[in-house]
Amino acid sequence: MAEEFPEGIDPRRVPAHVACVMDGNGRWAARRGLPRTEGHAAGETALWDTVEGALALGIRWLTMFAFSTENWRRPPDEVRYLMHFNEDLLVRRRDELHEKGVRIRFAGRRDWRVPRRVLRRMDESVALTEKNRRMTLTMAFNYGGRAEIVDAVRQLVADGVRPERVDERAIRARLYHPDQPDPDLVIRTSGEYRISNFLLWQLAYSELVFSDVLWPDFRRQHLYQAVAEYQRRERRYGGVRVDRGA
Repeated sequence: MAEEFPEGIDPRRVPAHVACVMDGNGRWAARRGLPRTEGHAAGETALWDTVEGALALGIRWLTMFAFSTENWRRPPDEVRYLMHFNEDLLVRRRDELHEKGVRIRFAGRRDWRVPRRVLRRMDESVALTEKNRRMTLTMAFNYGGRAEIVDAVRQLVADGVRPERVDERAIRARLYHPDQPDPDLVIRTSGEYRISNFLLWQLAYSELVFSDVLWPDFRRQHLYQAVAEYQRRERRYGGVRVDRGA
């Protein structure tokens, strides 16, 4: 409702798609003398509050970088914890997301490294929420931007597309979710200024906002601050404003 809408944000200019690199769990834990896994556990609160904030704003698409193709290089104990944590998170939260009208989707490779039980939980969550349209929450899991482009090109070859027929539309049609709009806003937490192989094709004209807040401390008010920053910017997509001449 209007009276509940965050102050300082224009409801007519809320980004349709926000993507987030959830970074800083390990540093959050280290500063407290805790195992890295405790940082991942604390990140659940941040994730849930961010989802709630996105729903309050009316954001239609929210994409979260949950586990990258590079994260397999982490210590085996941490990887095992993350697999179990993500499985447990789905079981505990999917019904509540479903009740809120959130569609759950995943982007990434379904290869042999992902435990079958995790894949089953993912498929169950997708099936349960597939008709919801209030918001689409996409978890980028075993995801890499380069891997997605490679997979799209492989599909082009498998489809027998002739070289002269290869264009942006042909590649986009073979991305993991072709119907998903490009992110208007990408947020990265923890004070790092990198893309880290996230949505490389899709963020060509996304606005980037970098936050010094470590992910476990991120809350909806930080999302609102990022959206307010987004609204202060002028998106020209390579063009110019005639009245300004620049």
